[in-house]
Amino acid sequence: MTPRGAQMLKDELQRLKEERPKISREIEVAREHGDLKENAEYHAAKERQGMVEAQIKDIEAKLALAEVIDPSKLSGDKVRFGATVTLLNTESEEEVTYRIVGADEANIDEGTISISAPLARALIGKEPGDEVRAQMPAGVRLFEVVSVEYE
Repeated sequence: MTPRGAQMLKDELQRLKEERPKISREIEVAREHGDLKENAEYHAAKERQGMVEAQIKDIEAKLALAEVIDPSKLSGDKVRFGATVTLLNTESEEEVTYRIVGADEANIDEGTISISAPLARALIGKEPGDEVRAQMPAGVRLFEVVSVEYE
């Protein structure tokens, strides 16, 4: 994961931890309404509490196991994790640029793709000038690697 991805997870973890006391207060207020068997507010708050706790555990586990790699400290012409790759779609002659990141920070709208995505897997080890054949959801696409940068 990149430093940006790690920071995004830390920010989300902090937000969830700040939500804990609010949920506890909601549970207490709902308890005061009486019979818990038919208390929708109580059950909704308990369910939300369970979901938040599960998310906290999930993020803490990811952060504990994460290897943070700073792409700006990498160099070379071969595509690997953290690379910003400019590709030429050989069919449409359109250039696209993607940065290869961890699964938790991938967002195609921001130009980031997961290291486990079919296109990223097809790009690993390639250099400028190499042709890449990638199985995409819309079918097989052919690209040429234009440039590889580490920012």
